Amino acid sequence: MTRLTCATGNAGKLREFRMAAGSADLDLELLANYKALPEAIEDGATFEENAIKKALHYSPHADGLLFADDSGLAVDALGGAPGVYSARYSGPGATDASNNALLLRNLHGIANRTARFVCAIALVEGARVIGVYHGAVEGALLEEPRGNGGFGYDPLFFCPAFGCTFGEATAEQKLSLSHRGQAFRAMLAALRK
Repeated sequence: MTRLTCATGNAGKLREFRMAAGSADLDLELLANYKALPEAIEDGATFEENAIKKALHYSPHADGLLFADDSGLAVDALGGAPGVYSARYSGPGATDASNNALLLRNLHGIANRTARFVCAIALVEGARVIGVYHGAVEGALLEEPRGNGGFGYDPLFFCPAFGCTFGEATAEQKLSLSHRGQAFRAMLAALRK
């Protein structure tokens, strides 16, 4: 059985990773004392850079394989913003509600609302980067939130394949197509080789 440690403080992400693991021969655990450890500095220009920085930062606190992700929303009309700043888009103390409110203000009156969720997962063992795995899903942003599921920008992100927002989709539906699910499955496939 492969043992994987996940470096995240986001309960929604951990839930999605555990669902994606499904029946895989995998022992997926959260990094012990994650919240007590010094926070990784996410000053990379890309999701991939930040995922690697986070994984290498937390790897000394885990035995064996550890992965970390960086993910977010890229909006075409905003030049790719919020991008790597997705979780802290509305500034210090940002919440899902404040980030969504700022995004809607910034898109007010804009017709082109195409966007994508992007994820990069870095897998490391000690100081060695084993691989970086990517996922992306295309959609469009609505003018008001719909649905109570998911987290982050999910209630605003309309997924054409489902005909609803990620906030309205079931957790299983979202994971089947989501950026995070794609990247995680790519990592698991690489581990099986």
